[in-house]
Amino acid sequence: MKNAAKIIAAAALLVGASAGFAQNGGASVPQNVLQLSAAGTVETQQDLLVVTLAATREAPDAAAVQTQLKQALDAALAEARRQAQPQQMDVRTGAFSLYPRHGKDGKIAGWQGRAELVLEGRDFPRITGTAGKVQSMAISQIAFDLSREARAKAETEAQSQAIEAFKARATELARGFGFGGYTLREVAVNSNEMFPGPRPRMMAMKAEAASFADAPVPVEAGKAQVVVTVSGSVQLR
Repeated sequence: MKNAAKIIAAAALLVGASAGFAQNGGASVPQNVLQLSAAGTVETQQDLLVVTLAATREAPDAAAVQTQLKQALDAALAEARRQAQPQQMDVRTGAFSLYPRHGKDGKIAGWQGRAELVLEGRDFPRITGTAGKVQSMAISQIAFDLSREARAKAETEAQSQAIEAFKARATELARGFGFGGYTLREVAVNSNEMFPGPRPRMMAMKAEAASFADAPVPVEAGKAQVVVTVSGSVQLR
């Protein structure tokens, strides 16, 4: 009986606490809260060129393919490093892959491999000229991007635009609903990069590198749009 009484008392205490919690929760339901968002967009010239050079080799055994790729990569690195300059043209190795080639019977008939070298920077003539001088690798891909500094500057401008647009929209909506103003409750800021119209050139060059030895590869950067979105809620008052 004593145990039963304790259980009943505990249950009554729990019900009382739940009821009190429900009453408090009902009193805290927010009213006159408005959800909205605004965006700021800045279009800026892409100032970073990324040229990927690649070499592919195949042989009966994996060691031979690896040796040939290493020789091609070493030769390309030696040529590229002579022209390298921080931020103007940085040189780094890219992907290095080695995989078997199977015959009709399913057995390994040979090996194939691919090595990449990436030239990246702001000095377009230096990069394309160097790419044309590399004899052991062909141009695989040309792409454009924004440098860290250019992206940060564009994001700062777009963010200011988005914040001002958010504030103006919140004021306009508050007055439209018959309120004198608002206070900010919560806010989130997000940014992303977009490409207006056709995406700037990112193409595969199937010609051999030797064909570009006498002249730099012609390139032309496009523009990118940096978009910052401010979204959140305000308390109308």
